[in-house]
Amino acid sequence: MPKHALRRVMTATTAAVATLALGLTDAAAHAAPDTLDYVALGDSYSAGSGVLPVDPTNLLCLRSTANYPHVIAATTGARLQDVTCGAAQTAHFRQAQYPGTAPQLDALDTGTDLVTLTIGGNDNSTFINAITACGTAGVLSGGKGSPCKDKHGTSFDDEIEANTYPALKQAFLDVRAKAPHARVAALGYPWITPATADPSCFVKLPVAAGDVPYLRAIQAHLNDAVRRAAEETGATYVDFSTVSDGHDACEAPGTRWIEPLLFGHSLVPVHPNALGERRMAEHTMGVLGLG
Repeated sequence: MPKHALRRVMTATTAAVATLALGLTDAAAHAAPDTLDYVALGDSYSAGSGVLPVDPTNLLCLRSTANYPHVIAATTGARLQDVTCGAAQTAHFRQAQYPGTAPQLDALDTGTDLVTLTIGGNDNSTFINAITACGTAGVLSGGKGSPCKDKHGTSFDDEIEANTYPALKQAFLDVRAKAPHARVAALGYPWITPATADPSCFVKLPVAAGDVPYLRAIQAHLNDAVRRAAEETGATYVDFSTVSDGHDACEAPGTRWIEPLLFGHSLVPVHPNALGERRMAEHTMGVLGLG
């Protein structure tokens, strides 16, 4: 074959190979979407406080590497930045919770694709005050009546409406401002108590019979505040009121998602266990269409 003809064949072959390679690269790019840049914000329910193993990078936050953000990231292949922290309030989205711990919003930017959060329960110390007050009253009353409701009335609900709800709405607006292109999922809190008192549960959750529905109603109000704030700021609310029913702290190990106040199997009582964190992740992915 003449040299000029050979050169033409080689040139044509090289061009064909290059075109094929470009086509394969383009097809691969379309077949494999970009990895989700995922930021997890929130309090101890997001952090999985009490669930082992503990993330050693920030022991003050008592963050678990088996919390629901890690489960979501492992399932979806997302690139996770987890800044959740036990005891966080909405204020800690904008200000440092501990020395050396950056405000949670600092983890967000215009490239963030997905944000999840559980927040609000520590504002006004709603959870800890309600559980402590009703647990103490339950012990002193021998489990009879509704001493916590009788003493505190609507005070917890009033604080949720006057303080927590507007703080939640502002926090969600701040998330949107920092991550304008992200899909934001605000998770409600799974049920801590059953709908009605279970006498066999008193030793694990010493709340008087009449205060069990009182505590549940306070939690329902908090979740409704999260829902309203989410809907009003363009976030997706992940509702656990149905899926977590029957998985409260009074249920047996292997069924309950929340550990009881006493005689539980977690380092942090009245918080999700490993099963609860997995179920929170699974339900969230279902709502968001991920996984």
